[in-house]
Amino acid sequence: MANTQFEHNTFLSPFTWRYGSEEMRAIWSEVHKRRLWRRVWVALATAQHEAGLVTAKQLADLRAHQDDVDLARATEIENEIHHDLMAEVRAYAEQASVGGPIIHLGATSADVEDNADVLRIREALVLLLQRLHGLLADVADRIDAHADRACIGITHLQPAEPTTVGYRLATYGQDLLEDWHELRRLREHLRGKGIKGAVGSAASYSQVLSGTGMTPAELEARVMAELRLEALPVTTQVYPRKQDYRVLTTLAGLAASLYRFGFDLRILQSPPFGEWGEPFGAKQVGSSAMPFKRNPVNAETMDSLARYVAALPRVAWDNAAHSLLERTLDDSASRRLILPGSFLASEELLRRAHRILRGLSIHEEAIARNLDAYGTFAATERLLMELVRAGADRQAMHEVIRQHAMAAWNVVRRGAPNPLADRLASDRDVLRYLPADRVRALLDATDYVGDAPQRARQIAAVIRERIREDRP
Repeated sequence: MANTQFEHNTFLSPFTWRYGSEEMRAIWSEVHKRRLWRRVWVALATAQHEAGLVTAKQLADLRAHQDDVDLARATEIENEIHHDLMAEVRAYAEQASVGGPIIHLGATSADVEDNADVLRIREALVLLLQRLHGLLADVADRIDAHADRACIGITHLQPAEPTTVGYRLATYGQDLLEDWHELRRLREHLRGKGIKGAVGSAASYSQVLSGTGMTPAELEARVMAELRLEALPVTTQVYPRKQDYRVLTTLAGLAASLYRFGFDLRILQSPPFGEWGEPFGAKQVGSSAMPFKRNPVNAETMDSLARYVAALPRVAWDNAAHSLLERTLDDSASRRLILPGSFLASEELLRRAHRILRGLSIHEEAIARNLDAYGTFAATERLLMELVRAGADRQAMHEVIRQHAMAAWNVVRRGAPNPLADRLASDRDVLRYLPADRVRALLDATDYVGDAPQRARQIAAVIRERIREDRP
């Protein structure tokens, strides 16, 4: 746990101290939000200075105090007037006595808040992409390291044909690479509200700019250029809340990829499989009651947080669908929760996944044991094909193999070694077409993995190429 600057004698969100990084918390902090508000006000004053509405001294005064957020004073004012943005205007104006009288000239609250929100979302996306970049690089390395390591595949939570550890990892890497593209696409298409006033018509700016030679559209262009943010051409009082919905659904998609990785790890770490294991510290406690436990706590935390992220797009959908006429305020409170919550949870998912991957244990003895126990069953498929190629009747051989397989399955189920290879290598009907040593070789499933190793290495190469070309 990081050093804390707060006390635990009142409610704190787990995101305040338990989940997420200091960097992501800083992005979604109240102080940073108000600094971004001030950045928008300075950008607006800069454009209005060009129009002759703000003096050079006023603008310089605002810039001089742009970062001097005094949250205590703003809170004191808000307790009186019950409006957080206007409280910040007044606190800022008290500090900037020369520039204070022209702060927020012509603006409505959403001109400031919405553009600042998009700036925060963009910053948060950059941080997420940095986390995902590191995870993808390590996933590619792990894929290559285990591309040839055969293991029993699992379908319907039952043994199936063999695959490789690297190919299984490649499925996660492929999903995460798609999330990489989606997050980048989202970041590149973010749009601010712009500077359009109370209902999006820019009437207030038309009034204040009258006689200056600058149009509202020109003012907006100058402000947004200062903010390095493109504006939507049409808004109401706020930017369309469908943009928030798009943000939340993209994060939910990332959460789905990480959820699957975490859930698979939980299965593979369980003793009946025992093939993978998340890192477990020398002094780590797995259970308060059972000292022997090595619970997959990181993977379980991932899945718990991923469910939370997956639930948030519904709230964003309601905010978008219920943004009636030119604006309602029933989205405000939930946005204060779902935007920071979704990003902090998503970042924690990436951090946990990376921690797991860096310390992931691949237990080769368990992999070999399971492959030996169940791989022979899967390899009967190629034995059947070779028998038919040697002249045998497919249906007759299918029945011979089936009977031996059912008998062998009952033996394996009791915990004994798999006798299927011995049974088939001594069956007279089988030996009429293939020698015993050929039968045993065909039933060795360790190389019955098709082109999985090659495909795994290909996706690892693609991952490296894409994240090298498209830096966060």
